[in-house]
Amino acid sequence: MNTAGPVAESAVEAHAVARKYRRGWALRDCSFRLPVGRICGLTGPNGAGKTTLMSIAANLLEPTEGTLTVFGALPQSVEAGRRTAFLAQEKPLFRRFTVAETLRLGRELNHGWDQLVAEHIVRSGNVPMNAKVGTLSGGQRTRVAFALAFGKRPDLLLLDEPFSDLDPLVRHELMSLLLAEASEHGTTVLLSSHMLSELESVCDFLLVVSAGGLRLAGDVDELRSAHLLLQGVDSGNGPGVPSELARHTVVECRTSGGRTSALIRPDGPVSDQWQSRTPDLEELLLPYLRSLEAPPLITPAAQVPARPHSPGGAAA
Repeated sequence: MNTAGPVAESAVEAHAVARKYRRGWALRDCSFRLPVGRICGLTGPNGAGKTTLMSIAANLLEPTEGTLTVFGALPQSVEAGRRTAFLAQEKPLFRRFTVAETLRLGRELNHGWDQLVAEHIVRSGNVPMNAKVGTLSGGQRTRVAFALAFGKRPDLLLLDEPFSDLDPLVRHELMSLLLAEASEHGTTVLLSSHMLSELESVCDFLLVVSAGGLRLAGDVDELRSAHLLLQGVDSGNGPGVPSELARHTVVECRTSGGRTSALIRPDGPVSDQWQSRTPDLEELLLPYLRSLEAPPLITPAAQVPARPHSPGGAAA
């Protein structure tokens, strides 16, 4: 697993990024950096701003406020476009094209196209090259879409819920393919998913958004080790945070069946009356998504330096 620190080059860097639609803000004051070479999970509830964030990085949307760069360049630049591939959840493909014609289109449109890797991805799933895309199963179409994305040989691969419509076997096969290709070529991956077990098995970096804001960002191991999951007997002092936990940052505290459980960011030792352990990824994420009043945590690897603001309000 890549353990690049905060001095590593940024694949994506966002400074106070915000995006407003007619219905309201989808993102507000979103600042983070994704170091090069990481496989980053992007998660949060529906409508949290995940697709909006990816669309800004892929130059499909412009931020209302702030700036986002890809390898130091704006998304609309030729440099960023050359180095980025985006696979949308809908996996848009020309249904009347054959698989071979689809790969030829990728070759014609992308400088540095790798025909061998694209064909390998398709053929390893026994997808006929002469079959029309519209006749393929969902798993086969996803494989063709992956072939287009990897054939471009991107330095940054943006994947928006790529496995949501696949059965477990195909999902496992394509996830293994993703890991192998990313590891071999040092590709930075930003993967949006609701499946927490999926993220835990493949991602070494994490971005969590909720209600348009960033809740957690950073190295997965750092984020987990910064927290403790506590369990103990209900003290009977009524609702709220037990007094012995007041010195710590309490993300969430819940009582049920005479037992109290709490997720905390400890500030010093914890009383022996509590059973404590490091939370797994699901135990870490769900409290942050349920308790929006808990302060967010951005680890050093994900932090960006402050930038001055222009008179118009966008980051300079």
